Amino acid sequence: MDAALTRKLKQDLQAVVNDAEELLKATASQTGERVEKVRARAEDSLRAARLRLAEAGAAVGESARAAAGDIDDHVHRNPWASAGIAAAIGMLVGLLIGRR
Repeated sequence: MDAALTRKLKQDLQAVVNDAEELLKATASQTGERVEKVRARAEDSLRAARLRLAEAGAAVGESARAAAGDIDDHVHRNPWASAGIAAAIGMLVGLLIGRR
């Protein structure tokens, strides 16, 4: 569940970054001291958001690799139990599909 929330947060942050980039492009022709200050702050915020987005992506990837490694270790330590669980899941999916 934590990985799903992280993934959703990453998607939301990516949408905000994209919208902010579009806004900056749309206001590029605007001039004035106040507009320039706001644009500079927005660009700084975008840089920081991109950095956090990249870090979040790396963290999600690392978490997924760690989970896959844990599952691999468990399967190698308990091959018969893993095969039994896989067979039970396959049977359950088959029953659910067969009902349709």
